Amino acid sequence: MCAGRWVRLSYRRNTVAESVNKALLVDRLAARLDVTKKLAGEALEAIVDEITKSVAKGDKVAISGFGVFEKADRAARVGRNPQTGATVKIKATSVPKFRAGAEFKNAVAGKKKPAAKKAAPAAKKAAPAKKATPAAKKAAPAKKAAPARKR
Repeated sequence: MCAGRWVRLSYRRNTVAESVNKALLVDRLAARLDVTKKLAGEALEAIVDEITKSVAKGDKVAISGFGVFEKADRAARVGRNPQTGATVKIKATSVPKFRAGAEFKNAVAGKKKPAAKKAAPAAKKAAPAKKATPAAKKAAPAKKAAPARKR
């Protein structure tokens, strides 16, 4: 009790969680990809639109390491109105469904950090070419080209 009022206590593990909305996600994408916010917003909008259209058609959208978006059908059923207790017929419907991938689950569980921006691969230095030994030259004789046809 605090000053005569009841205080609701939160027993969640992570009580300070930042809520990421679309605008913040666009800002982060723009910074990470080094593009304008407009371009990042269009890219995000295109991705969400394509996922939505595909799932609405009934296609399964699988993003490797992240998860699977799919359409789930719910059968018609009988429910109850909680205020009156009367039975109510609930129509069949389709709902979106998401299953998290293994890498996403591990990142959320803290077992593995999410993949950061990958650096460009370092240029490999070419090793000096070795001289062929005389035995290697004799092992595979070169094929002679067939003579050209006359017409």
